[in-house]
Order: sequence, then C-alpha cells, then structure tokens
Amino acid sequence: MQFDRLSNKVIGCALEVHKHLGPGLLESTYEQCLVYELKLSNIPFSLQHPLPIEYKGVKLDCGYRIDLFVDNNIIVELKSVDKILPIHQAQLLTYMKLSDISVGLLINFNVTHLKNGIKRMVL
Repeated sequence: MQFDRLSNKVIGCALEVHKHLGPGLLESTYEQCLVYELKLSNIPFSLQHPLPIEYKGVKLDCGYRIDLFVDNNIIVELKSVDKILPIHQAQLLTYMKLSDISVGLLINFNVTHLKNGIKRMVL
C-alpha cells in the first residue's frame, strides 16, 4: 500500500495494534489502543470528533462522531466486523463530504491480516 505519508503512519500504528491484539475484540478496544499508538508517534488527532450536519444554512448537532480525525486531514473510521459492507464505505464517504475532508481510512480489525481490512478512500 503506497499512500501519502500521514496515511502510512496511521496504518503503521494500526498494524502495530493488530500485531499485538489480533482479531476478535471490540471496536472500542482497538480504538483506545490505536489512540495510544498515535500518541506514541506524536501524530495529532481528535477522538470521537463531533460532526454537525448543516441543514438549510444551520449547523445541527445530530450526534454524529468521527472515530478519529487525524491532523485535521484524515478521517479514520474503525470497525470490528465480519466484513466491510457497502454501508460502511458510504458512512465514511458521507463523513468526508460533510466535513470537506478528501482522505479517509476505513480500518476493520476483525481480519486475520490487517492489510485485508484497510480501505483508503479519496474524494
């Protein structure tokens, strides 16, 4: 996987988490461990970043949260599911459009080899 430098760093952190934990745990566990790895790597991020919806010129807090918003440049959506479904990809794309962010990572930790659980999306 040859991506931009920041995406590669985030993926490297995710690989480290998966190497130590493997598949089969809750999404929240992977999230907290990935947060720890991002901190160790001095990568700035926001956890559970609020995503208001703009409707007819008004911003509304509808409870949407981005799992990780990395360096104000990448949206990272984490999953621990049997397989990534089209709705998961649609969710990430919608978050990217709503926040005007062009790069997103969808990372599913519930796979034997994490490289098979990573999807990078670009608008």
